[in-house]
Amino acid sequence: MIASLFRKSTPLNYSIVIIGVLFFFFLYQIQHATGENSLWYFAVKIGLLGLIYASLFITNFIVKKNGLSKDSAYTVLFYLIFLLFFPTVLDDTALVISNFFILLAMRRLISLHSMKATKEKIFDAALWIFIAAIFHLWAISFIVLVFISILFHAARDYRNWFLPFIAFFTAITVFLFFAVIFDQNWIGNLINSAHFDFKINYFTNNYQNVALSIYATIAVFFLISLLMSLSNRPLILHSSYKKIISAFFIGVIIFVVSPNKSNDLIIFTFAPLAMMVSSHIEMAQIKWQQDVIIAVSTAAGLFCFFSQL
Repeated sequence: MIASLFRKSTPLNYSIVIIGVLFFFFLYQIQHATGENSLWYFAVKIGLLGLIYASLFITNFIVKKNGLSKDSAYTVLFYLIFLLFFPTVLDDTALVISNFFILLAMRRLISLHSMKATKEKIFDAALWIFIAAIFHLWAISFIVLVFISILFHAARDYRNWFLPFIAFFTAITVFLFFAVIFDQNWIGNLINSAHFDFKINYFTNNYQNVALSIYATIAVFFLISLLMSLSNRPLILHSSYKKIISAFFIGVIIFVVSPNKSNDLIIFTFAPLAMMVSSHIEMAQIKWQQDVIIAVSTAAGLFCFFSQL
């Protein structure tokens, strides 16, 4: 029944997701209210909510525009579910902004298979990634995805390999310009964040550990499922799925190497994993299996959310 509701993109199922994001966002904000009531504080919160919505629907746009979905709403549903696993993401402005720019880059890179405006897409994607790195430095790791995409679609033109470097100098020039004008501490903060930290001992309660463990189990299951079924999918989509898998692994690497570690860093894997789960459900032949996957994932997400409030 649940699977049937989201099998087709309709105003109803999108409304459910939109209301769900709104409900859980404000529930988290109410539970963690600081007492501040300035206009700027509320503007930041509304902007953060807007970016979460934008990230969700950019992810949906990617799967629909590139033929990775059969017009279902599973992708947006699972993006919401993954947000529930790590509710502190709903208050991490820098990571939400960084992830938003990464999704803009993915939108350009996955559409490279059309071979239209190739140079513009490569430059745009690299530029978005470097902007994302301003908000979380290790988001720069996604530049690897740009070179993977060039290798898949545009390796013969040597000029394409130089475009990411041009984007880098463009981004760094603009960043330094604004840093000098507004706050030179931005430069120092960015440099100070350029170090590794492989320790995973940041948990402040057992529920954070449980949430990460359940999420990792889900991720491994659907990753293996996609890898095993890749040969059965249309050949034209193979490069897109490989880029999604690569994006997921890059997101995992960012979580592993980033300093000031927290579960919030998993945000970079939400979109790739939501795409993989959506693909698996759409290929499932038995309907009750689809319902079980959605029901179990939703129950786990709700448990993780309320246990961490």
